[in-house]
Formats: sequence, structure tokens, C-alpha cells
Amino acid sequence: MSLALLAGPALVAPLALTAPAVAAADPYTVTALKVTVRAGDRRCTLDTDVYRPTGADAAHPAPAVLTTNGFGGDKADGSTDALAKAFAARGYVALAYSGLGFGRTGCPISLDDPRIDGRAASGLVDLLAGARTADNGTRIDYVAKDGARDPRVGMIGGSYGGAIQLATAAVDHRVDALVPLITWNDLSYSLDPNNADRTRGVGGPLPGAYKWQWTNGFFLIGEAQGLLHPNLDPSRTGGAGCLHFVARACDTKRLLDSGSYPEARTREVLAYARSVSPVSYLASVKTPTLLVQGEDDTLFNLNEAAATYRTLAAQGTPVKMIWQSWGHSGGMRKPARGELALARGNLDTSYVGRRILAWFDRYLRHRTATGTGPAFAYYRDWVAGGPAYATSSVFPAGGSRRLYLSGDGTLVGRRGEVVRGSRAYRNLRTATSHSESSLAGLLGLPDAAPYDARGTYLDWTSKPVAGGPVEVVGAPRVTLRVSSPQAGRAQRSSDAADRLVLFAKLYDVAPDGQKTLVHRLVAPARVPDATRRFTVELPAIVHRYEPGHRLRFVLAASDDAYAGNRGVKPVTVSSTPAEAGVLELPVTQGVLR
Repeated sequence: MSLALLAGPALVAPLALTAPAVAAADPYTVTALKVTVRAGDRRCTLDTDVYRPTGADAAHPAPAVLTTNGFGGDKADGSTDALAKAFAARGYVALAYSGLGFGRTGCPISLDDPRIDGRAASGLVDLLAGARTADNGTRIDYVAKDGARDPRVGMIGGSYGGAIQLATAAVDHRVDALVPLITWNDLSYSLDPNNADRTRGVGGPLPGAYKWQWTNGFFLIGEAQGLLHPNLDPSRTGGAGCLHFVARACDTKRLLDSGSYPEARTREVLAYARSVSPVSYLASVKTPTLLVQGEDDTLFNLNEAAATYRTLAAQGTPVKMIWQSWGHSGGMRKPARGELALARGNLDTSYVGRRILAWFDRYLRHRTATGTGPAFAYYRDWVAGGPAYATSSVFPAGGSRRLYLSGDGTLVGRRGEVVRGSRAYRNLRTATSHSESSLAGLLGLPDAAPYDARGTYLDWTSKPVAGGPVEVVGAPRVTLRVSSPQAGRAQRSSDAADRLVLFAKLYDVAPDGQKTLVHRLVAPARVPDATRRFTVELPAIVHRYEPGHRLRFVLAASDDAYAGNRGVKPVTVSSTPAEAGVLELPVTQGVLR
């Protein structure tokens, strides 16, 4: 497979789109402009296209929308270009640009760092304000303003093009509306997730299990920019052994590849990954934000958007959240019927598209009577007819149901039903469980069904659902204690890589025994202290357990999409009525027994 093919659909914002057809008389004109801006300690030349709606001039200004590219994309890729055309056709001034390190824009890739990428985008806000000119002297004087140097401007884009919006809003409060799609809260969690004892945002206190397949895909595309775009600007050169990344990003990849987490070095490197992530700067984001995250996404899962939502809501930033069907993992090429797919020009007819239009109508056109929808909406893949989205005035929606991990391998509804018993598994030196081949779903390639090898996992299974379906909406949590003498001795090491790693996940087991790992999601957990109880927050799901189906909770020793345990660490889980593991499920409908 060519690198060009990989860069196109893989890690670019997953909106492989073409613009809707327009009338013979185009409703806009397009002008390519180079704009050199200050970005950190560098000067970077941004490659942009400005879409000017017909009739927009100094006497009749229009609000503006910046469209942002995903990783590996640029201003002309399917999504960035199509979004610009879609909004220009609706009367917005649209500015599509290639982010730092991509397309024909200069400077190395700096992971949407607000101090670098955010400042660069702020220079484009100056351009839209008419406060500066493009490199050829062009000045823009047809954007609506709220002040002399304050253009009315929103931003939209997915994945890498989502985080840049938050980074820009953190350093430039002139931005009026954001629509980040399928992006991250904490990049250290996204690439090296630890779901045990979450302390801040989405991650736990220790580094987690290296998500090596996704991470290598990113870095392959970043380093391949010279092949994909010959005659690059010399400023694109990176450092510390990387061709096209800033040195500290290269250091992060090197640490993850090493399989070792010495305390001081790990703290420094992961602090950098967090510093370029919304988790570190959301306190400075005051811009109204509509978060859109994908239910089918093992790269940036729903927990990331939920963490961003909670932070923004708690500080009073206007924010709403939609969980749509597609994400990085699958379904993005052919979104489900009725879902956002700009290739079909369905901004006006898809639920998510209408919400986006309303968001910009309210905050960019200042139409205060425009309703922007409920606080929380989520896609239900089991709905064949009628509205596929359910809504809630609050997040999380629904209540919590508890099931207990019994010693006989069952999930029971009351402590008194817990059977005393102990069961054990043992990890091998190679991975023995499979959840996904991370790029397979994204690229439309076949993938093996999830599996766990006998003796390397434990499972607990509920009774069949009875009396109506059970709908789980949100992030399940499990609190338990394990016994592992080897893990207890290993955690005295100063290298966090010696701590116990396990993988938690939920299956749906049909009456015929066929089992489904919901969206192939797993929760890697590096246990802080194997001698104490700990809590693992699983990736959020939206899933219906139909009558007759059973819920199965699994603890596995490994997963081949992640790095795992260093050394063999057998694990025993014991249960008594007084001391049983507890699985908490966010349920909006139905009863589990």
C-alpha cells in the first residue's frame, strides 16, 4: 500500500468528502494566499485558500469559518476543502488552511501545541480581521466584526483538526464558535492509555499500555511528508532524529518505543504530551464549543470528549456534546444512513449537520433565537426507523446499575448472591488476546474477530436479559482487587513499566453463543498498587443488550494492539459476598439481574 493511500483516508480527519454540487453561477470565489505568521520561536508560512461568498464586501460583511485538516491532510483534502465549500455556499467566508508541517505549509509538526500551532492560527484570525495582510499584500475587509480587530469567526474540523480549534481558542479569545470532531483530551492517554484510578481528564497516575499500532501509523504519515509533498519548505525539518516532527514529539515516540518508563524521564516526556493537549489548557477556553465524538473509535474514544465536556461545563463555557456513529475505527467511509456525510451534501438533512449549522447560526450570525439543541445526544445503532438519536438535558444520562463479580464466573445483581471462589490467569511473553488491527477498519481491510486464548483471561457472565432490552450509555467502571505476588514485587522497581498491566472489556453474548466485543474497545490498565483495590474506567459505549443476550465482562492479560506486561505475572481474583469486584453500568433503560 502506498503512503499516499495511507495518508488519505487513515489519519486525516475522517470526512472523506466531496463538496455538494453548486449551481452554474458559483456562489463564491476562491483565492490562494500565503500568510507568514509567528509560531513560537519560528516564522511559518501558512498555505491557505479563502472562499469569498458572492456579494460579501466591506459594506456587506459575512462571518467566517476556519476549516482545519486532520493528520496527514491539508487545505485541499476531501474534508477540509469540502467543509470550506459547504460553508461558503451558505454565505460564510471560509478559510481552509494546511496546518503546520502539512501540505505546503512550513515548520515541523508540533502536535497542535497552543504555543505554536495555536499562535499560528491566531495569525489567520488577524488576517480575517483585516489587521494584517497576506504575503502578497492582500487585505481581507469583508468579514463581519465584533470590534476593530475582532472578526466573527468559527472553526470546524476533525481529529488533528479538532484539537487545533481548542488550542487556538485558548490563546485567542476572539474565536466565537468551535466544532471539534473526534479529537483528543489528553494525547498521553490517547497514545499510552491507563484507565486505572483516573485522576485528571481521562488518564490514571501512571503511564499506561503503549497503543503502538495507532502511534506508529501517525508517525509513519508524519515522517512520510517529504515523499507525499516533494520540494518541502526547508523549515519543515524536525529534530532529535525525526524528519518532520519537533524534537519533543520525537522524544515522546522514542520513550514509548523503548518499553521502559524510568520515573524522571517519563514524567518529563508525558508532561510534554499533556502540555499540547486540551487537558492542560481548557481553563483558558471560553469559546462556545459543540463537541462531536465517534462511538466507533479506538483512537480517541468517547471518554476523551466526555472529559473535555465536563471541564468546559464546570467552568461555565457554553458546551454541548453529540456522540455520532462513526469515528476513526470504522464506518467513516460509508456513514450510517442519516449520519453526517458531506459527500452527499447532507448538512441540512443529517442530525449532526443541522446541529452544526445551528451552532454557527447562533454564535456567528448572532441569531439568538436559534435553538442549539440538547446538552447531550447519542446515536443508537439499533434504531431501524424513526430518529436514531436520543437526547438528554444532562450528561451523563440515566442511572447506574451494579453487578458483582462472583467466584463462579457469573455476574450477579446482589452481594448475597456472590459465590465464594478464586480463579486465576497467566500472561505469556507474547500477546494472547486480540481486539483489533487498529488501521484495518479505517482502511476498509478485513480483521480477525476478537479472541482471548484459554488460560490468559478471566470472564464473568450475567443472566440472560429478560423483560425488555437493556441500554448502556456511558463509561462502565469496575472496582476490584487482584492478587499477584510477582506484580507486588515488581512494583518496587523505579521503572513503571514493571507494574502489572491488564485489559478490561465488555462483550455481548447472543443466545446462540456468538459474542461481540462492543466496537472492539478495551481498557488497558497499569495497576498503581496490586495490593489494593483499584478502579478501571472502561471506554464509554452506546449499546443495547437485547432480551436473551448476556453481558460478559473480561479481564485479559494482554492485547496485541498494545504493549503489555514486562515479565510473567500470574493474577488471581477472589470473591466473597463482602469482598467482591463491582461492575457499575450506566443504564438508561432496562434491568440487569
